[in-house]
Amino acid sequence: MGSFIGSVVLNTSDGKRASEFWRSALGYVTQQASPDFLAPPEWAPPSNTRHDHGAMHLHLDGNDKMHVDLWVDEGDDLESEVERLVALGAKRVDWHYPEDAQHVVLADPEGNLFCVCA
Repeated sequence: MGSFIGSVVLNTSDGKRASEFWRSALGYVTQQASPDFLAPPEWAPPSNTRHDHGAMHLHLDGNDKMHVDLWVDEGDDLESEVERLVALGAKRVDWHYPEDAQHVVLADPEGNLFCVCA
């Protein structure tokens, strides 16, 4: 078996604020051994990002900078999830979207960009 993505590292200036946002956004929990490390409650990728091997999806794109894609559960409304994340502290980003876009670009409270994808 090969490697898989076990974590994504984001640069933060306020670890507490970033932790509160990402815990609420993803339903993750703080690990007792290391408070700056967040993981799913069962220590597995969320079910909506699981594939045959249980690894998270890695999208390689020559135009984008490193960021996180949050996938909305099938059947859930993209805009409702965006509004939930905004209520948690995310900010909408002025972005040029293609006509058939099925994603919204947001910034977390630290300014890190991420996409919410249908």
